[in-house]
Amino acid sequence: MLPPIPNLDDYALSTTHGFLPNELPLTRLPDPYYNKWEAIAANLPALILSRRLRSVIDRLPVLDTIGLEHDAEWRRAYSLLCFMTHGYVWAGDSPADRVPLQISIPLLTISHRLEILPVATYAAVCLWNFKPLFMNEDIDNLENLASLNTFTGSMDESWFYLVSVAIEARGAPILDLGLTAMEAVRLNDSSLVTNCLCAFAERMTDLTGLLQRMHESCDPTVFYNRIRPYLAGSKNMGEAGLPHGVIYEDGSGTETFRQYSGGSNAQSSLIQFFDIFLGIKHFPTGQLAQTSESASKRNNFIQDMRRYMPARHADFLNDCENVANVRSYVESNTGDEKLCLAYDACLAMLSAFRDKHIAIVTRYIINPSREVRSRSRSPEATRGRNNIAIASRKGDGKLQKGTGGTALIPFLKQARDETGAPAIAEWTKRFMKHQVKSSHQSDVFSAQQSEALASRVDEVRVSGLAQTWTMEDEMGGICQF
Repeated sequence: MLPPIPNLDDYALSTTHGFLPNELPLTRLPDPYYNKWEAIAANLPALILSRRLRSVIDRLPVLDTIGLEHDAEWRRAYSLLCFMTHGYVWAGDSPADRVPLQISIPLLTISHRLEILPVATYAAVCLWNFKPLFMNEDIDNLENLASLNTFTGSMDESWFYLVSVAIEARGAPILDLGLTAMEAVRLNDSSLVTNCLCAFAERMTDLTGLLQRMHESCDPTVFYNRIRPYLAGSKNMGEAGLPHGVIYEDGSGTETFRQYSGGSNAQSSLIQFFDIFLGIKHFPTGQLAQTSESASKRNNFIQDMRRYMPARHADFLNDCENVANVRSYVESNTGDEKLCLAYDACLAMLSAFRDKHIAIVTRYIINPSREVRSRSRSPEATRGRNNIAIASRKGDGKLQKGTGGTALIPFLKQARDETGAPAIAEWTKRFMKHQVKSSHQSDVFSAQQSEALASRVDEVRVSGLAQTWTMEDEMGGICQF
């Protein structure tokens, strides 16, 4: 007997908010007992700039979580403590390798309650960290959104988070489209499957438009040098000053170092749902698609990122994988021209979305990292403090295998190419193989992208976010742990 098609309500998801909470994030914890946390979060940028954050946190009492009642309160507390934790670790002359018990004890308790890791995940900085400016307007409108917490207090940082929030909101109807299509496949309703695919393709066009708005209010230099450092995790951060990771103090005296990835769009359940719905398979960078799927899952970075999602979101993705049937249905009905054309259109639109992502990563990470490396050759630059903001320029000129380093652009390019792999029509396959050469001629990022995607193989190491990225096309990739 086939497993049932998932029901959104069972996972606290909806067709209007998607993976965003049905209840808007709280702007403040209602119990005055937590005013000290709220005060630190409200003044976080100033405390970081004045280098007083650590001393303020060290003087905090250890607050109990007993005053947290509803899920919205637990989520608010989680987001607050994640911002405080990353600020504590990275806001100093050198990173702190211990999170004091004043914030680690409640954070560990809250993370356990929410079934999510105690680090600044995509949920902490995006999904649970926004508010609408006007309650009667939609939350998929960027002009109606504001971030609740930031490290820098800058519009650039807020905008960086809010573009993802708007994409999550605008993409919410895709969940129902996907589930409806899966049910229609079981009923052999080709017309309904086709309609769902057409709607998906149209919605993807909207999401690509939102993604392209990143440049409007987020400056690449500000992002790379001021924002990115605080989003870093503790995994593979040896060059940044955390060779073993971070200890979360709990008062036991027997704590061990933990290593967590930082925030990443790979932790967006919506983005992963696109691939599940369309039956797109991703493999370790450089690995042929013929490799067994089970081996891929054991090593796949994308699968690992599900550990950083809210548990019910990850469960939803896993359950959808068990019933995903659209690709096989299209492949078994190649004579249905409308169906195949609609499916190929979805692949093309998702591939275009990933092209824009490559352009943004190039502009916001790869190009600034080259500039930092160029400046680092001067004697003055070598005297900078050892933190994540400058770690990307370090290295001995060789790729360090087995450290968790990953090839950023090769991974993104392969993910895009794998998106087009299931295409039915031969002309669609040919089109998507050459799309990157023509689709960006009028793109605002075209100049930066063409530079970064050139065939040169100079190495650029970028420590931060989810992993330690490299720009070496010949190295393995995102799944090489």
